[in-house]
Amino acid sequence: MKLRQLVPWPSVEIDADTLDGRETLSGLYAAPQRRWLRINLVASVNGQAAGADGTSESLTNRVDRRILGILRRLADIVLVGAASVRTEGYFLPKSAPLAIVTRSGDLSGHRIPRDVPAGKVIVLCPSASAATVRATLGIENAAIIELETASGRASVNLAEATHSLRALGHEGIVCEGGPNLASQLLNAGLVDELCLSTSPQVSATDTRVLPGLAANLPLRLEHLLSDSEGYLFARWAVLS
Repeated sequence: MKLRQLVPWPSVEIDADTLDGRETLSGLYAAPQRRWLRINLVASVNGQAAGADGTSESLTNRVDRRILGILRRLADIVLVGAASVRTEGYFLPKSAPLAIVTRSGDLSGHRIPRDVPAGKVIVLCPSASAATVRATLGIENAAIIELETASGRASVNLAEATHSLRALGHEGIVCEGGPNLASQLLNAGLVDELCLSTSPQVSATDTRVLPGLAANLPLRLEHLLSDSEGYLFARWAVLS
């Protein structure tokens, strides 16, 4: 898997199939501090988060999955929304625990083994949804963290959710979506960087990669990579 670093200049070639190449990629994506929250998403050229099959699977490729694996290894925990668990049929990451944010508690459709060790799956939800989580997740060792907003409504305060994860020692967080969760984290001012892979296709689906943003956010391009299939891999710092 050959990549070319386009930014910063001068251009450098990276072979992701070699140990040196994987170490170079790990260095490129290393967070500048332990407490760090990054979003990692893939999108079509026209900004859709799903391809022909209605999931991100038809947008991704081997290089994108390699970068995904590196970002997971660099993180303390992987954060996803319940919609991604239901739509994508989420597997348990090999290198980091999985945290799931859900408002309704419906986690049907997941592909997480029932016998996972304690600490590998954490669910953050309103107290009113905890029973639904237990019924649809079916994992005895999953930790369920019940959260409430000040008004007591069945919704998730993401600042409280990330604080709860960090209280457990998970300082470095990578959020893999879905689009709504990613946008909500950006709106809450909790995101340090955005890693966006661009698939060389236009998608006829109507699943915007970042819907419902509340305001414009300035970014700084940290690096830009490309591969032989025309994919682009950008790392953007979110500026305060």
